[in-house]
Amino acid sequence: MKAVQLTGPRKLEFIEAPTPTPADGQVLLKIEQASVCGSDTHLSYEPVLPEERYPSVPGAPCHEIAGTIVESRNPDYKVGQRAIVLPDYNPETGPSGGGLAEYIASSRIIALPDHGGLDEWVMCQPSGTVLYSARQWGNASDKRIAILGQGAIGLSFTMIAAAQGARQVIAIDLEDYRLDKAKEMGATDIINADKENVAEAIQEMTKGEGVDVVADASGDPEGLNQAVSLVNRFGLIVGFSLVSATEPVVFNHQAWMRKAARLAPTVSGASPTPTEAIEKMVALRERGWADPAKLITHRVGWDGIPDAYEMYANRSDQVIKVVMDING
Repeated sequence: MKAVQLTGPRKLEFIEAPTPTPADGQVLLKIEQASVCGSDTHLSYEPVLPEERYPSVPGAPCHEIAGTIVESRNPDYKVGQRAIVLPDYNPETGPSGGGLAEYIASSRIIALPDHGGLDEWVMCQPSGTVLYSARQWGNASDKRIAILGQGAIGLSFTMIAAAQGARQVIAIDLEDYRLDKAKEMGATDIINADKENVAEAIQEMTKGEGVDVVADASGDPEGLNQAVSLVNRFGLIVGFSLVSATEPVVFNHQAWMRKAARLAPTVSGASPTPTEAIEKMVALRERGWADPAKLITHRVGWDGIPDAYEMYANRSDQVIKVVMDING
C-alpha cells in the first residue's frame, strides 16, 4: 500500500508498505479521509525525537481517520460499513499505524452514518475527545466557562459549552481569526491575550463574578499556571493540553493551593472506553446538536500531506483544521 511516514524532524516521506492484516477483533479500514491534529505536530512532527523513533510506523503521525471497512474480524462491524478508527496503541511500541496510508487495521472502531461526507464526519473524532473532557464540568447552565486556546480543541470546548447553555463562554487566544471562529462556534465573549490583560478582561465581562471553569487547550507549558490564575476560588480546571515531556513545567503550587481549585486532567484515548465519547459526538452531530465540521478550513489531496503538516505547524493561512483526501 502507499503510505507516508515520519523519517526525521519535519520530514515526511512517501513510501510503499505492507498492507496490514486484521487480527481477531479488528477491521481493515480503507482510509478515505484523515486530519492533522495539533498533538501530532507538536509532539511528533516538529521536535527532534530520539533516533530510535525514526522512521515512524507507516501512516504516522496521524490518528484522526475515517474510511470504509473492507475486511472485518469483528462481529459488530461489517464490510462496507463506514467508520472512524483510532490506531491501536502499545505503551512500549506506540501506535500500530496511522492515517497517512491506504489502509489501517484497528480494534477501536466508531460506526458512521451512510450519509454525508467522511471529510466532515472525521471531525467528530477530535470533538468527541473534548466531549469526554467537558463532562468534568457537569451541568453547564449555571457556570461561566473560559477556554484557553482556540485551535480545533479549544473551539470544540467553546462549541460544546455553548450548546450546553453555559451562562458565559469566554474564548481566549492570541489570533484574531481564531477568536472570530470562536464567536461562530458560540462564544459569548472573546479575549485576545496578546492585546488585553486576560484577568482584567474576565473581571470586566463577568461583572466581577469571574469564571467557574477554565479549560486549558492552549498547548502551552504555562497554560496550567494561567488557568490557576484565572479560575475562581473552589473552581475547576479541565486539563486537555499535552506538552512535550522534554519541556520543563514549573507548577505554581502555592497559587493552586490558595485557589483550592480542582484539577481534572483528561485524556480520552487512555480511558477504559476511548471510543465512547466519539460515538456520542457522532450521534449528536447526526441529530443537529452541534457540527464539528465547521472547524474545517483547508482540504488537500495525497500529494499535499507534507504541506498540510507544515501549514499546521506554522499556523499559516489562518488554518484551524486540515482534512486530507487519502484515496481520492
